[in-house]
Amino acid sequence: MEPGSRAGAREPRVVEQADGQADACAGARGAHEGILRRQSARESAARTYARSLPIVPVRARGLTIEGADGRRYLDCLSGAGTLALGHNHPVVLEAIRKVLDSGAPLHVLDLATPVKDAFITELFRTLPPGLADHARVQFCGPAGTDAVEAAFKLVRAATGRTGMLAFAGAYHGMTAGSLGASGHAADVRVARLPFPQDYRCPFGMGGDRGAELAARWTESVLDDPKSGVPLPAGMILEPVQGEGGVNPAPDAWMRRMRRITESRSIPLIADEIQTGVGRTGTFWAVEHSGVTPDVMVLSKAIGGSLPLAVVVYRDDLDVWEPGAHAGTFRGNQLAMAAGTATLAYVREHGLAERAGTLGARMLTRLRGLAAEFPIIGDVRGRGLMIGVELVEPGAQRGAESTADSIDGDPEVFPRPADGGPCPVAPELAAAVQRECLRRGLIVELGGRRASVVRLLPPLTISDEQATAVLDRLADAVAAVARGHTDPGRPAATHAERAG
Repeated sequence: MEPGSRAGAREPRVVEQADGQADACAGARGAHEGILRRQSARESAARTYARSLPIVPVRARGLTIEGADGRRYLDCLSGAGTLALGHNHPVVLEAIRKVLDSGAPLHVLDLATPVKDAFITELFRTLPPGLADHARVQFCGPAGTDAVEAAFKLVRAATGRTGMLAFAGAYHGMTAGSLGASGHAADVRVARLPFPQDYRCPFGMGGDRGAELAARWTESVLDDPKSGVPLPAGMILEPVQGEGGVNPAPDAWMRRMRRITESRSIPLIADEIQTGVGRTGTFWAVEHSGVTPDVMVLSKAIGGSLPLAVVVYRDDLDVWEPGAHAGTFRGNQLAMAAGTATLAYVREHGLAERAGTLGARMLTRLRGLAAEFPIIGDVRGRGLMIGVELVEPGAQRGAESTADSIDGDPEVFPRPADGGPCPVAPELAAAVQRECLRRGLIVELGGRRASVVRLLPPLTISDEQATAVLDRLADAVAAVARGHTDPGRPAATHAERAG
């Protein structure tokens, strides 16, 4: 054949392949859209992530998710912090397969098994030394909120008191008692205390002075017989508030809370459901401050991606009668096996320390981004638990207006010296989340009015992947910032801004 005819013979095959790929893509998009339509028609109006993240995951490994439409995403939600090792880590899959292949029972209530014994041994190996030597563990229902409820029940039984202390901005779960201790509770039966933070300090101070005032307020509430707050059964706090907007508690303030509660015989409950298992740069976030709580509530990452929740507490609090707390699914053998593998892997491979190092580098770059774009009001976090707060940069800062002062005199209630933080911008945060998704990056929102973009990548994220995450986030912020200030101007990419 002549060369021309050979080329001609190949062309139809190329076209056929292209047509086949196009058909496959169209079919994938159709399946993707059909699943989303059926979800919208059949699932509860209470669904959350599915609204802002309209994807249909079908495969996942490590940081990466592949959707039913064939798109790939970098997942910085990680099951709301559950996936310490990312999706389908080999050590987790192997641990699950080993139990499945062994013929071991999968449901055993609270009976002792070799799988449970191994999990408790590994868990106790990681606990703060002051707690591990005198600890008891209670397995709860499968969610973190179940552990919080159990902790409340425990300290009430141990102290004979009923009230609880919690903090503004907290999130402890969605069951009645846990919700009552969370920052967005409507029916308040828990005394609420100020949580120190720099950017939106409740006292307009920030820093050490703001933390000192928060501590003094706590002491005043407890020691003033006319405060209306009787001696409580316990105090619950998050070493880093997650849903509240990624607010790390100052270490000195944490130690002060420990002294305040200890001197008044108030059990201190540390909620490590999201901060635990290396997330913040130490295995447990309380270790940053050297605090040993009386009670720790644990879930999310301890199950290695499967449902598991426990309460660990000082043995002298163990006054429960048999059956005082129970739950049908507190013996999840697969979750315990996956959890043992996860805890051991994080410990043996120094992933907590790496989270601290890599997280610090990511924070540095994000603060550079904040200096470039005024719509970022604050960047904060600890380890691989990072928050970027979106604000309205040109709006009134601090108080709503000087009219809020007595007789219009701003000197009666002076504002912070720097004018205070800019108003939150939930619409901009939502826009950044959408732009991230367009670029193949999954992020979560949190904080006041969902104005904080949150990053919770797996602890196994590589340096290259971290760079890719930050590049995509930077592009998303640039697109939103330019659209906010100049709707007609096309957004530059990260590469274009970098030159």
